[in-house]
Amino acid sequence: MTAGDGNQLISVHPNDLKFIFELEKQSFCDLKVVNNTEHHVAFKVKTTSPKKYFVRPNTGVVQPWDSCVIRVTLQAQREYPPDMQCKDKFLLQSTLVPAHSDVDDLPADTFNKESGKEIEECKLKVFYMSPSSAQGNSEDEGLKSSSQQSPDSNSAVQHLKDERDAAVRQTLQLQQELDFLKRRRQRRNDSGFSITFAAFVALIGVMVGLLLNLSLSSPPPME
Repeated sequence: MTAGDGNQLISVHPNDLKFIFELEKQSFCDLKVVNNTEHHVAFKVKTTSPKKYFVRPNTGVVQPWDSCVIRVTLQAQREYPPDMQCKDKFLLQSTLVPAHSDVDDLPADTFNKESGKEIEECKLKVFYMSPSSAQGNSEDEGLKSSSQQSPDSNSAVQHLKDERDAAVRQTLQLQQELDFLKRRRQRRNDSGFSITFAAFVALIGVMVGLLLNLSLSSPPPME
C-alpha cells in the first residue's frame, strides 16, 4: 500500500520525502500522519538507511481523528550521490491499539505480522533536490496558489480594482473642473480689462467731442 491509497488507517502527507541536498549540511522533511478512524492507531517508521536519517518520533500513537508530525532529518553528507538519485526508502507501519494506549506501553510485537495482527504499510520514496531547483519549485507553487485563488478572493480583488478605477476617474474629473474654473477666471479678468479699457477710450472720445463742439460754437474774436 502506498500513501495515496484510500480506506487506510492513516494517511501521510506528502506522499514522498524530498530533501534539499547540500554537502556538509543537514536537511529535513516533515510528514503529517492523520488518523482516519475512530480508534487509537499506533505507527512505526522504518528506513533502508537508518544511519543516514534521524526520525522523531519513529514510533507513536495517534488518537481518533487526530494527527501528528514526524520530522525526518537527513544527516550531513560528504559527497553527492550519483546523478542526485536516491535509492533510500521509508516504510510506515500502522495498526489498531486499545483505547488510551501510550507509546511506552506498546508490546514488543505490536508491529509483528506473525502475531496475527493486521498491519498496514505505507511506502515512501526519497528524492534529493539542489537548492536552486527547490527555490524554483517554491516560486512556481507561489504563482500557482496566486492563480488559484478562491472566488471570494477574486471578487474582493475585483472590488478593489473597481474602487481604484472609480477614484482615478473622480480625480480626473476634478482636475478637469479645476482647469475649467481657471480658464473661466482668466476670461473674466480679460473681459473686465477690455470693458474698462473700452469705457476709458469712450470717455476720452466724449471729452474730445465736447471740446470740439465748444470750440466750434464759440463766437469769433472781436476785431
